Amino acid sequence: MSSFFAVRRHLLATVAAAALTAAAVVAFAAPASAAPMTLYASPSGTGTTCSSAQPCSLTAAQAAVRSLNDAMTDDIVVQLADGVYRLSAPLRLTADDSGSNGHSVVWQAAPSTRPVISGARAVTGWSLADAGRNIWRANVGTGIDSRQLYVNGAVATRARVQVNRADFTASSVGMRFSNGALSYLNNLANQNRVEMESVNSFTDRYSPVQSISGNLITMQQPAWNNNNFGYDTFTSPHRAGPLYLTNAYEFLDAPGEWYLNPGTGVLFYIPLAGQNMSNVSVELPTQQSLVSIGGTYDAPAHHITLSGITFTGTSWLGPSGNQGYVDQQTGAYLAGNWNWPSFSSCHNGCPQFEAARPHWFQMPAAVQISAANAITLSDSRFVNLGQTAIGIGNDANAHASGVGLGARNITITRSEIARSSAGGILVGGVRADAHHPGDQRMVNRDITISNNRIHDLGADYRGVVSVLTTYVTNATVSHNEVYNMPYSGMSIGYGWGSNDAGGSNHYANRGLYNYQPRYTTPTTAANNRLIGNHIHDVMQQMNDGGCIYTLGWNPDALISGNYCLRTNGYYGLYFDEGSKYYTATNNVFSNTGTWATANYWGGENMGNWTVTNNWSTNGSTNITNGDRGNVVHGNVTVANGNWPSGAQAVMASAGPQDGTAPPGGRIVGVQSGRCLEVPGSTTANGTQTQLWDCTGAANQNWTYTSSKQLIVYGNKCLDASGQGVSNGTAVIIWDCNGQANQQWNVNSNGTITGVQSGLCLDASGTGTANGTRIQLWSCHGGTNQQWTLR
Repeated sequence: MSSFFAVRRHLLATVAAAALTAAAVVAFAAPASAAPMTLYASPSGTGTTCSSAQPCSLTAAQAAVRSLNDAMTDDIVVQLADGVYRLSAPLRLTADDSGSNGHSVVWQAAPSTRPVISGARAVTGWSLADAGRNIWRANVGTGIDSRQLYVNGAVATRARVQVNRADFTASSVGMRFSNGALSYLNNLANQNRVEMESVNSFTDRYSPVQSISGNLITMQQPAWNNNNFGYDTFTSPHRAGPLYLTNAYEFLDAPGEWYLNPGTGVLFYIPLAGQNMSNVSVELPTQQSLVSIGGTYDAPAHHITLSGITFTGTSWLGPSGNQGYVDQQTGAYLAGNWNWPSFSSCHNGCPQFEAARPHWFQMPAAVQISAANAITLSDSRFVNLGQTAIGIGNDANAHASGVGLGARNITITRSEIARSSAGGILVGGVRADAHHPGDQRMVNRDITISNNRIHDLGADYRGVVSVLTTYVTNATVSHNEVYNMPYSGMSIGYGWGSNDAGGSNHYANRGLYNYQPRYTTPTTAANNRLIGNHIHDVMQQMNDGGCIYTLGWNPDALISGNYCLRTNGYYGLYFDEGSKYYTATNNVFSNTGTWATANYWGGENMGNWTVTNNWSTNGSTNITNGDRGNVVHGNVTVANGNWPSGAQAVMASAGPQDGTAPPGGRIVGVQSGRCLEVPGSTTANGTQTQLWDCTGAANQNWTYTSSKQLIVYGNKCLDASGQGVSNGTAVIIWDCNGQANQQWNVNSNGTITGVQSGLCLDASGTGTANGTRIQLWSCHGGTNQQWTLR
């Protein structure tokens, strides 16, 4: 780097002037021996010294790395002190921030800490605005807009009302209503900020309002035309789910709802039961993304690791403009102006719609990786995000760098992705350069996603999955736990067979190949694997999906050792249009609908599946041996829970591997079946924990750290009150301080014991009812002292 020597001299001079020890000065010189060089940052860091005594900011630490990383003999470590690093702009890591000589630049949490990189600002200074409706207000400054608000670690609900589809008549202009009970809509303030949301079969669409008068809701364009164009459209869905009007002050009518007026800078909120606005934690996102890791194909970002960090607090504002959010499939959406036919003629596809298909956009992620090699995200948390959490090698339109695709040797491991507005991890693009790249450096390949917990996603964009790999070569998605998803659990492949070698007569008849090539060569999708994942409680809101969902050709794809449980009556394994060359073996499907199905409608060039030695609790399938080149045998229907030993082994080993992922999520009492929670979602120090029905809310979500802390809300620790060591000591929450009364052993016999006291976490009085208080008690082997972390 041209500025290397000048910046380095400046850093050394600064260190000397600060009269640091010789050892500290040596930390900025090229090390003579193989020892990592450590820089130090903190949320309040200043200057350029970046020492343990004088930590610097994130941006100063980045500048220091750039002055030192040209001739590395070991890793450079940027150690982040505890606290919240509030970004004024996303952190951009390029080739200039990369390792050299095979060594890495490692951004990691200091020991026993959990630093937070946030795109949000804390909101305080609440006052009562409307006592009758219990609406509170806070001033946040004019000009700030957001689609999300995070309260006590959970995504709050934008003010909305659910309306009946039968009360509206659609036209090319908008929606006319005749129900007199809706006449108040004509008098709404700030009408052009109102949106309509339609939850359909597999799409969740938003269309903005222009104005309302005379019982006519005039919609903004092009969002309205695009949302009524193609398949599963706004006004003609394949399945009619809820229809909402959102984002007006007048819609504030339920606890947990909020509304922001950017013109006045006032934020309104109705607290949930038990929430005290004097101590509630409220985060308003001001950034649309957090981190961009990527360079160019000539100079990719490389050898960068982020570890032990919480990433939180974003809001993607794309749907707030006149494009709305024209959902198509798993986060891909349509935008722009097209040659729309008459309003009523393209609600189940048409040639004009096929012109748009090759130009779909992808939702930009909070953490973006493209044009990059040897990147690792580990032991981290991605929570309270307004979009896809992690985007790897997506199309260029989804990357702030302007360069998409080109992700190689990327690892996401031992992390939690939870409580966010859209999906978890999206690998690959959907446009032509993703499936038939013009430059081989664009190929996404060698991706590992392992030992993560991914749950409670899709709060605002429901048609998403935990992990989707589109056009990728050599991806392994293994030993993750996935639960509480509105749509499918995991998805592999894309394109419905239309971009595969030889194309699809079905899509020829639709007119697609008038607008793109009918390719004669394979796509980049090959040798992708879903192995040993525990996927449960999915398909909770949408339909036309399942536990594991596939699209398109995927030579040598393997689906093995997965445990699928509870799909709300939908499919276990779902081969959708164009799926070909998959092997599914040694999987367990429990309490699903049809355990294996193929959507043969219009899906020629499907099959060549090997479906063998799986176990299921129903025998329903339309995949048979010999049909379309399929090999199907050895599949067993299991009744009354009599799982054979092979199935039991799959169930026991599915999900994060012992010792590789810190237990987290819910702490469930073995005796009661209820969850350990903080009452009323309060964050007040000293609140005693209790049992309650499991809801998946933030007050029931715990993370077990390497320093043996059980953390809730990201900054409160499970604590033995008053450092008590006697029977009956209340188990409370308190600001994390690293003391022994906040350290816990999670034991193989199901008990959780205090490191300081040796006593067991105990449901008081062997209680099992909601509200049973949690205390410490001498361990006696009772089931009221046994817990599962899941």
